[in-house]
Amino acid sequence: MLILLSICLLSEPTRCREDRIDLSFEARSPAVCLRNSQSALAKWQAEHPEWQVNRWRCAVRGTVPRDL
Repeated sequence: MLILLSICLLSEPTRCREDRIDLSFEARSPAVCLRNSQSALAKWQAEHPEWQVNRWRCAVRGTVPRDL
């Protein structure tokens, strides 16, 4: 599973982009992704303090992700 992120730079809020977190497990269940997403998002945010997560969602690895 992947967590797809819409993020913006804190110092320049109009500068936004998309990023992803590749979860280490292969479960295809959105419920499993949602259950594990909080800790993954917190870790990502701690590693990227200059960015703010505006939106996120879970997606199955190997699918064509739609826009956030």
